[in-house]
Amino acid sequence: MPVTHTTTYPPGFIKKLRDRVAEVIAASSANDVPAICVRHGLEGGDRSEAMGGKIRYVNQRLLTLPNYRVIEVAESVAMDDGDVELLRLLDVPKTQPVPAQAPTPPSGRRTYYSERNGRTPNGGRLDRSTFIALFRSEFTRLEEAGFFAEHFGFSCVDADRIDGLLGSDINARMLFSIGKPFLWPIDNQCANYDQDDLFSVIEFLFDHVSKPLTGTFHQYNDCGMHWNTFDRDLGQAEFRSTVNVLLDRYEDGWELNTSGEILERAPEGTESLLTAELPYDRGNVQSRVQSAIKKFRQRQATPDDRRDAVRDLGDALEFLRPEAKLVMTKKDDGALFEIANNFGIRHNREGQQTDYDQTIWLSWMFYFYLATIHAVVRLINKSKAD
Repeated sequence: MPVTHTTTYPPGFIKKLRDRVAEVIAASSANDVPAICVRHGLEGGDRSEAMGGKIRYVNQRLLTLPNYRVIEVAESVAMDDGDVELLRLLDVPKTQPVPAQAPTPPSGRRTYYSERNGRTPNGGRLDRSTFIALFRSEFTRLEEAGFFAEHFGFSCVDADRIDGLLGSDINARMLFSIGKPFLWPIDNQCANYDQDDLFSVIEFLFDHVSKPLTGTFHQYNDCGMHWNTFDRDLGQAEFRSTVNVLLDRYEDGWELNTSGEILERAPEGTESLLTAELPYDRGNVQSRVQSAIKKFRQRQATPDDRRDAVRDLGDALEFLRPEAKLVMTKKDDGALFEIANNFGIRHNREGQQTDYDQTIWLSWMFYFYLATIHAVVRLINKSKAD
């Protein structure tokens, strides 16, 4: 008699597992992705398919599986890779009490010989004109593949133009949402974008991208595909993956997060701190920390905004201080607050240092406090469990 699997799961649980498994596997080279999929029990394929989109390649295989098989694959990947986020989703016990885990490598581009050896112009960084040229090319590629057909519509040799969900006047919809005219069509207007225009359009596209799934091919005059079903989550995942490869190289580095907001890229080695769960539900510590992260990383953040963000983290740590004293030495406890107090962050008094390089030191203090809060919370929880 066949075994039936009737276990129920929290809303969104299986999708979160699929998305994280795809991100972890996609961190590897496209050449290796097919073999990795097979190793974890997924259907095989060829390298050319993986080259067309690693996250899509993995997700297409996961979507065909029943829920219990998705969990089996996720457990296999988690045990093999040790990914903290996947382990957390599966609620697998961790052996380390503090979140000093190495972040999952980004699923970005491969760097080639000249860049690895420092022989590319500007060290491989992109100026605005180059970024815009590459962005236009990637937008066109996704548009031709049908990723914007649901909302922006598409051309047809019989009907001239078939409107999408945004209607016939895309410029008006963008003016309504972004507040600036003449941003559409992107092919013609993007050369005139300033940085605010550029980032706003990218965020707008994130809200209106979806992966085409099924449709019909209009043969007359080789018109092309007319798509009729779409998946928003898959479309946004591929759009993020594509755009973030470019944003990572633009100026000092940016990223489009899962909410569709462009934020300053975190320094290498600190990425996991920005998304790691903070298991503490008293005193609004979680909301204070999330607010500070958003304030510090927003693309228009001023030095005052960043100082406020550091102050907010200091206040969160102050709330934790009574419990922290029980798990820390007196010397360590004092040193934590001496940093903020001596650098003119939390109090205004004579003798404080205020002539420091804010770009460097505010960033250092922010990530230092963020890491400390995570460590202190886990030490507090560990002491309670013991």
